[in-house]
Amino acid sequence: MAGRAQPRRPAAPPGLLPLLLLLLSAAAIIPRGDGQNLVTEDVTVVEGDVATISCRVKNSDDSVIQLLNPNRQTIYFRDFRPLKDSRFQLVNFSNSELRVSLTNVSISDEGRYFCQLYTDPPQEIYTTITVLVPPRNLVIDIQKETAIEGEEIELNCTAMASRPATTIRWFKGNKELTGKSEVEQWSDMYTVTSQLVLKVGREDDGVPVICLVDHPAVKDLQTQRYLEVMYKPQVRVSQNYPVQGLTREGEPLELTCAAFGKPQPTEMRWLRVDDEMPQHVVVSGSNLLINNLNKTDNGTYRCEASNAVGKSHADYMLFVYDPPTTLPPPTTTTTTTTTIPTTITDSRAGEEGAIHSVDHAVVGGVVAVVVFAMLCLLIILGRYFARHKGTYFTHEAKGADDAADADTAIINAEGGQNNSEEKKEYFI
Repeated sequence: MAGRAQPRRPAAPPGLLPLLLLLLSAAAIIPRGDGQNLVTEDVTVVEGDVATISCRVKNSDDSVIQLLNPNRQTIYFRDFRPLKDSRFQLVNFSNSELRVSLTNVSISDEGRYFCQLYTDPPQEIYTTITVLVPPRNLVIDIQKETAIEGEEIELNCTAMASRPATTIRWFKGNKELTGKSEVEQWSDMYTVTSQLVLKVGREDDGVPVICLVDHPAVKDLQTQRYLEVMYKPQVRVSQNYPVQGLTREGEPLELTCAAFGKPQPTEMRWLRVDDEMPQHVVVSGSNLLINNLNKTDNGTYRCEASNAVGKSHADYMLFVYDPPTTLPPPTTTTTTTTTIPTTITDSRAGEEGAIHSVDHAVVGGVVAVVVFAMLCLLIILGRYFARHKGTYFTHEAKGADDAADADTAIINAEGGQNNSEEKKEYFI
């Protein structure tokens, strides 16, 4: 007994081709069932990519599976492709699955695709292909290439020919800003324009403004423009000499003016506010020098700088202090020694309160020395008068105190002598 020959698929005779097409057309109008034995999924694909459609049978009974396009034209009948579109390719065919790929997907391919299973009754289920179109172009249009500090400028970002309509987000550096968007539809495509109004300052110079697209078909699509902002000069005056010190009479003073702006300042000058500049002041570019300060130099000195945008200035207030004070050498006494510093200098120049405290100490020391000297003098005079104080009486003047005149005083004095004779005692 010969072995069983493997069955071969006979080629369709030319006369049967119209009959086959008629059969396929009749199959295309089979009423839709509930699809209880068919499984498929919707497909979302980016324009130009590959979409894969899968028709699967949960419980295979060797029934015929076919796939139809949105126009209900048969793409595949089992593993046969009647539709002459080479973009459709068979990926897998079995009794339980028909899987087909569609390359180079375009908008015209979007729609419902039908899976049919020839059972009794026939079953049908559909899958939807959604085609995403990323923006074809992203452009920022800025109202002014160069802005001046304090101005408001308008920026427009346009995302053209996308599907669905895109969302535009604005950023200035790392900070997100809010714009106003408008959407226009052309056929199946959408063009979105977002407008941003921005008030610029000098801190915005060189900062990027970013237009970023939020769309399911694309990631990290953005474009940016760098702001160019012009602003008035920033002026700063610094004291070179004396370094952090007091400006004293007779000493020099040196100031420096620094200015920064966009464009860079082209003119810089020194002047004295509310008064004329002293004749002995030397100005050299951005530097101001006074070799020998005096009290007439007191006042406010201003440095002005200007560019194409405007003019700015910075002030320095000069107050000339007295020169350091010099006192006599220290004084010493027998009981107390007081030492007076010969030169008074401030420990931290530039602090007026320190100078006042040193002057008070000097005055207090001088007063103490004067008081001490006066006390010593009073003691010496007191001892001198104490030694020479007293009244001396002679025997001849005894009795004269009670006399009415000089003659009586003499007589009383003589009488006193006689009485003294009478009082003599004799010893044998």
